[in-house]
Amino acid sequence: MALLPSKLTSAWLLILGVLFHITYICSIFDIYFTSPLVHGMDQHRVDQPAPAERLVLFVADGLRADKLYQFHPDSETNELVTKAPFLRHIIENEGSWGVSHTRVPTESRPGHVAIIAGFYEDVSAVTKGWQMNPVNFDSVFNQSEHTWSFGSPDILPMFAEGASDPDRIDTIMYPAEHEDFGTGDASELDTWVFEKFTLLLERSKTDAELRKKLHSDKIVFFLHLLGLDTNGHSHLPTSEFYLNNIKIVDNGIKKVTEQLREFYGDDGKTAYIFTADHGMGNRGAHGDGHPDNTRTPIIAWGAGIQGPDKINPQGHDEFSADWRLDEYSRHDIKQADIAPLMASLIGVNYPVNSVGELPLPYLKGTDSFRAASTFTNTLQILEQYHVKQELKRRTEIMFRPFPGLTGEHSPEAVKAQVQALIDAGKYEEAEAECGIVRNLCLEGLRYLQTYDWLFLRTIVSAGYLGWIAFSLNFILKTFVSNSDTRFGAFGSARAQKPNKNVASAKESMIINFLFGASYLILAVILAVKQSPPLYYLYVAFPVYFWNRICIDRKELYDTIIKTTQNYGWIKTFVSVLGYIIALEILVYSYFNRAVLSVCFLFLSLWPLFLPSGVQRNSTLLMVSWSLSCLGTSIFTLLPVEMGEDQTLILSGGLILTVCGIFAVIVVPGVTAGVDAQQRSEAKTAKAVMVFQTILIALSTIIVNSTVKSLAAHEGLPLVNQAISWVILFTTGSIPFVYGARSNQHYLLRLVIIFLSFAPIFILLSTSYESIFYFCLSTTLLSWLMLERKIYSASEMQSLSDTLYSEKRPLTSTESSSSSSSSKAANLSAITIDYSTRSLGPKDARPAIFFLFFINVAFFGTGNVASLASFSLQSVFRLTTVFNPFFMGALLIFKILIPFFLVSSVFRVLGRSLDLPPFSLFLLGLATTDVMTLNFFYLVRDDGSWLEIGTSISHFCISSLMVLFTILLFALSDLLVGRALVPVVGEGQRKKRS
Repeated sequence: MALLPSKLTSAWLLILGVLFHITYICSIFDIYFTSPLVHGMDQHRVDQPAPAERLVLFVADGLRADKLYQFHPDSETNELVTKAPFLRHIIENEGSWGVSHTRVPTESRPGHVAIIAGFYEDVSAVTKGWQMNPVNFDSVFNQSEHTWSFGSPDILPMFAEGASDPDRIDTIMYPAEHEDFGTGDASELDTWVFEKFTLLLERSKTDAELRKKLHSDKIVFFLHLLGLDTNGHSHLPTSEFYLNNIKIVDNGIKKVTEQLREFYGDDGKTAYIFTADHGMGNRGAHGDGHPDNTRTPIIAWGAGIQGPDKINPQGHDEFSADWRLDEYSRHDIKQADIAPLMASLIGVNYPVNSVGELPLPYLKGTDSFRAASTFTNTLQILEQYHVKQELKRRTEIMFRPFPGLTGEHSPEAVKAQVQALIDAGKYEEAEAECGIVRNLCLEGLRYLQTYDWLFLRTIVSAGYLGWIAFSLNFILKTFVSNSDTRFGAFGSARAQKPNKNVASAKESMIINFLFGASYLILAVILAVKQSPPLYYLYVAFPVYFWNRICIDRKELYDTIIKTTQNYGWIKTFVSVLGYIIALEILVYSYFNRAVLSVCFLFLSLWPLFLPSGVQRNSTLLMVSWSLSCLGTSIFTLLPVEMGEDQTLILSGGLILTVCGIFAVIVVPGVTAGVDAQQRSEAKTAKAVMVFQTILIALSTIIVNSTVKSLAAHEGLPLVNQAISWVILFTTGSIPFVYGARSNQHYLLRLVIIFLSFAPIFILLSTSYESIFYFCLSTTLLSWLMLERKIYSASEMQSLSDTLYSEKRPLTSTESSSSSSSSKAANLSAITIDYSTRSLGPKDARPAIFFLFFINVAFFGTGNVASLASFSLQSVFRLTTVFNPFFMGALLIFKILIPFFLVSSVFRVLGRSLDLPPFSLFLLGLATTDVMTLNFFYLVRDDGSWLEIGTSISHFCISSLMVLFTILLFALSDLLVGRALVPVVGEGQRKKRS
């Protein structure tokens, strides 16, 4: 922290804020979702003959449990039929079935790791979803004698790379280009897998070495079926493509089963497991903890698998009410439970990192075998607990062991007790005892996993509270106490009054010494714990923040007292309390989008409470505000899982085109000056807006054509794709190329920005997004105008036509006439070293409005509980070839477009209110972490997967909003920093109290 300047400026505060939030957003993963992996465990396997010599694992990527088990209308007869008759036959006659519950993130890599390795990766693995083995782990494939895997290049390599013997795992993959969301029916990917499996068996007839491998025991066939996931993304899981893909998968599994029976002479030594890595939301997306994403099918049959239980069917609930399987027991499992089941079936070592519990209802065999299998499973988990406890013991100063596994329940005592029960033939008692011990082991692992929670939570809380206090201290010192100060471009004071309450050099030295000693003590504790380097940063931030606050405490106290005296204790208290309540309302809006609509309804009544002077002169503006609020309020009441609606897309495009035509007619005349140069600039601006309007209309036509082509399953037309990319780059560059470095009227500048991003929003729309873009924009413009009117009335000065710019000198131009039909005739642009005022309690309103609009901009067309609610279909106008990071970048760009508008308007508003640059923004930024701290303590790593996923999403969104806002406000300075903004009056303003 010594690298920071002694006099902190707004620019340095922003840099520090970015570093702080980037660091602290990692805290929930270090606290709540650290990797559970430990190494050095002994391996365990069942010391009895395995029931199966080979295992076939089918993973239907992206298959929801309900879509497989439900009946669906036949396309010809409209009768309800099953799309998976073979698998249904298996359920009714040969095997066991149920629902496999996955964990967040519901992505392909974490799901396959849970199935094949038996453990849940930390949630941050979503960012590693398509990398080569970022974490070393053991798997059933690694323990097998040989594994043949077929399918996607996104999944297969991660189990082959890093295997103890790379030659043990064969990967047969199609090219990545085959994963195209725009080619129509993606079931061809699954057909390819089944064909390659057939070719493998055919090739063994002429390849003696291959035939020998295929007839060895402990082998695995892994068929990764990606068609359902691709069709779900492209056409939604309710489409005929998705449902027909289930039928194709069912037929392929039937064919594989028949081929293996013939190949092995129906020896009864083949076990089959069919499941999915994750489900699919109704909008064709996954990743979060929604039940549609976490509930997947599990069907097992063949060697070592229990047959159907018709005697005492159980396990059913409302979810399976319409599946017509009430006569057969449903056995639900956790996704990680599949790995120990597979290991037990073929007699290989249990994966050493597995935390799955062997699902005994699926396992068939003698009582001795079942007891030995569950005991092996228990030993394997107990071994993890023992190793993890020893690692923790070596890194703790005063270690407290888990009380549930001490004394008579120590690992050694437990092993001896269960082994004695098995030796005595008391198998059911041994199984029951193993269940108890296994649960204790999992609780013990949980205890060790959360051992440092209190310590880390305290540090992180001190960091967030320190940042809030530190940044507010900066604001009070810089923008409140220096009421007569002029500020530079980034809010740095040009001249400040000396403050008598600054801490003395000796006092500062003592405080620095105490906090430095505190950091050294904490650093020693972290070193003993062998903590990662990031933990030292977690500690450094709160130490620095509170150190500065203690040094400035007298000055801070003096500023607070003077401010409350100037504005009144009651007024200040009400403003602060109202601000905090508003922040908590925004927190609640994350759980219920309708709260934003209710806020809009109340805001539509705001004009009724405005000063009478504002009401008399702003009737049209107040009506515009109220109607805009009512219009925008509709969108947070609409369902987020709306399918693609061509009518709404076309309507949004037409509305934005009309807006462009209106802007071309009105805006240049309203914002133009009187001399030749200004008239020439007005003509240029008009030409640019005409071009932008043409691009909006063209985007509407192109997206309409593309939607029709994709709906007809003809793929993404190459011409449409090329034009869309040209439009995106062209219109996206306009606000940076035209007017960014010249002085334009603020209204013209905002309209240019609005029209620039409109074509992009149209291209990426799937439903009502473009209409939302229009309503939000009109609301923001009305807000800006109303705030200007209110400030003008409070200053008892009329809005002047004099424009000022922060950036470069302008020549004063006198009006050529005293009256004109347009305001343009009176506009003049001058260079003034404008006097700024200090922040006050009344500025809490625009700051909280800004945070409110930031939430609306983000969640106006999405679900606050689910980032996956933003449909991937929107990117299919630009690309259909599967590339998760590229598609994700386009999706994030679409989400951020409304941010550009909000931050640009807010930037102009700060200028309009005569506030120092960035002061109003810093006020909002400093207090946003009140929301973040709420979500930090609401993060859950237990309970339902929906609750876990929602809590993670809330914290990440809140934290990222701070970063987005910082970056976007810097962008807004580039977009509107040079805009000309009328000053409030030209005479002497009233003296501010």
